[in-house]
Formats: sequence, C-alpha cells, structure tokens
Amino acid sequence: MRSIWRGAVSFGLVSIGVKLYSATEDKDIRFNQVHATDGGRIKYKRVCSIDGEEVEYSEIAKGYELPDGQLVILTDEDFDELPLSSRREIDVLQFVNQDEIDPIHFEKTYYLEPDGPATRPYVLLRDALANAGQVAITKIALRQRESLAALRVRDDVLVLHTMRWPDEIRRPDFGFLDEDVTVRPQELQMAEALISSMSGAFDPHEFTDDYREAMTALLEAKQTGGEVQPVPETADPGAAVVDLMSALRRSVEKARGGSADEEPAPAKRAPAKKATAPRKAAEEDEAPAKPAAKKAPAARTTAAKTPAARKTTAAKKAAPKKTATAEKTADAAPAKRTRRSA
Repeated sequence: MRSIWRGAVSFGLVSIGVKLYSATEDKDIRFNQVHATDGGRIKYKRVCSIDGEEVEYSEIAKGYELPDGQLVILTDEDFDELPLSSRREIDVLQFVNQDEIDPIHFEKTYYLEPDGPATRPYVLLRDALANAGQVAITKIALRQRESLAALRVRDDVLVLHTMRWPDEIRRPDFGFLDEDVTVRPQELQMAEALISSMSGAFDPHEFTDDYREAMTALLEAKQTGGEVQPVPETADPGAAVVDLMSALRRSVEKARGGSADEEPAPAKRAPAKKATAPRKAAEEDEAPAKPAAKKAPAARTTAAKTPAARKTTAAKKAAPKKTATAEKTADAAPAKRTRRSA
C-alpha cells in the first residue's frame, strides 16, 4: 500500500507520528468510453468557456460564485495560507462509546501505521482504546477539507473513519411521515417472527457480488468466443506534422536541383513572400499545371542560373525516379534559359 498522508496523532502531551493509508478499494469492473465503430478512446479536454482554448492544469484555479453573480478566484497559494492546524495533525478531542455514533456520519476508512520511532506510543494508544472500549473523536484535514473522524482499534491496528459534519446530513422530509398509518398487531408479530428466523451472526464472506461475477463471466465468454480486438494505436499528431514538413522540404530541394540530404537553401536567395516553399510545393502538386513562363517561382529561376544547379538538374533527368514537382521544374528550366538567351 502507498501512504496518502503523513502527520501525527496528538494525544494530550503525546505526539505519535503516523502514516495514513486507504483501508478500502473499489473492485468494480471499470470501462473506458470508446468509439463503437473502431474502439478509439473518447477523450475530454479542459476548454475555457470564454475563448474556447484548452487550459493546462497549471492554469486552473478554484472559483466561488457569490449570490450576486460575482466570482471569487482562489489559487493554491490562497489555500496554503489558511490557518489549518489539522493539516499535519490528528487532534484527539474526546472519547465516546462507538454505539453513540450513527453510521450515517461515516464517510471513508483509513489505516494508521506508526512512523519510524513512534511504534511504542502508537501501541500505548491502541491498547488504551481497546481496554476502554471507546473510540476517539478527532479532526483531520485531507485534500483541502477538514473533517471529523473516529479513531478506533481493529485487528490491532488504529483505524480512522472520516465523518460528515452535522449540517451535511440531510433531513428526511417525506410526506408519509405526517400520515397516520396503522399497522395491525398480527402483521407486526409476523414481521418480527420473520426477522427472528433470518437472524444470525454477520459474516461478510457469506455474501457475494453477483453482478460483478456475471459481468466477469460475460467478458470471459466474449474473449473465448473471439469477440475481442486489439487496442487501436493512435499516431502522435505532432510527429506526423514534422514528417510531412520534412518530406515536403526534401521534395522542394529536389525540385530546386539540390540534394535531398542537403539543408534547405537560405531564405535570402528567394523573396520573403515566397520563402514558404513547402506549402507552395504542396499547393503546386495539387493544382492544375500552368505555363511555366508565367508561374515559375523566382526561387527556381535563381537556382537555374547557377552552374552547379544546372548540373544537378541534368543528373536528375537521368535518374530512374522523379517527383511530380521535379518534373514540372525540369520542364520549366529550359523555357527560362531559352527566354533569357533570346
């Protein structure tokens, strides 16, 4: 188990270092929301209702809306400044009999483990509680919330039950409570006899979660029958964009007469407005072919003027494979030279 809280039990003048562990765990069969057609996971984003932008966790604060509609925003720093004495201390307030506490107050259960050299005072408090047959009423702060808690002994371990505050218990305001309902003595006697016949010592191991067992059997049957599919792999959208841009850049370099392994030509060789070569190359691949004399980019004209570029272009004409952009550029280059020589 992993501790979720670390502090001390304050018992009079004695301070007992302890670690807090969740004493219970859910055994429910959990499902993920997926797309029924392909099994893709459904994801949710934290989006601001004003600008529509996704918000990072680090930018999220807590807001309290006042009755007049105004909003008070609190950050983690505001919560840290609150004078909460029970933040790292379980303060024992009173000792009571356990049957005096209505179970409706109980919320969640935790185990307490002695921390380091606190084993001896821990055992002292445990044995004193067990001999007195009482529970300790304490206060503890967990997850920015202070709660009442009952501290008792179970299987030689101190167990802490967080409790609801009295104003958190709802009043059962039901209409039938005001009605005059009469129950005949014979009916009451038969009901009491039924209760007596079904009475026994409580053993939680005698009861089973039938729904969970049926769900487990259903999943196993589908697995045996082959009604399964692999979890679909989702590509990283960022990596896809980088690969696409890299491929377009290499295509442009080939079209300019350079090597695919070379770095892109400096931006100063082409006008600033035509520096976005990858996007333009992509547009030209999709757009209908147009006369080269009218639409040839200035960057390609500059490349065609250099001897090295003309040699590389000639070599690429002899290559077995060409890109669509390279073919158009190769056709456009002679036209440019003919026009210039004329």
